[in-house]
Amino acid sequence: MTINETKNGDELIISLEGRLDTRTAPELEEELKKVLPETKQLTFDFAGLEYISSAGLRVLLSAQKVMSKQGSMKIAHANETIMEIFEVTGFVDILTIE
Repeated sequence: MTINETKNGDELIISLEGRLDTRTAPELEEELKKVLPETKQLTFDFAGLEYISSAGLRVLLSAQKVMSKQGSMKIAHANETIMEIFEVTGFVDILTIE
């Protein structure tokens, strides 16, 4: 998985490419620990994300909990496969998805 970050003041866009799974979720989790404290608006750009596992969902849920206290978080450009996973798991009701 590739993680690309674009920062504009207190707004952060994290673009993910590849698979967010048990092997790659810890890498994203560590990166979020570094960048979330100074972020008010977090956007995950999933245009290049092919798959997300339960480990990836856990990282998103954790980020959502932090961001709900200090700002906002949204998911952009999720493909059909990712959207289906969000729907089956109920994450469509938890996350802001555009």
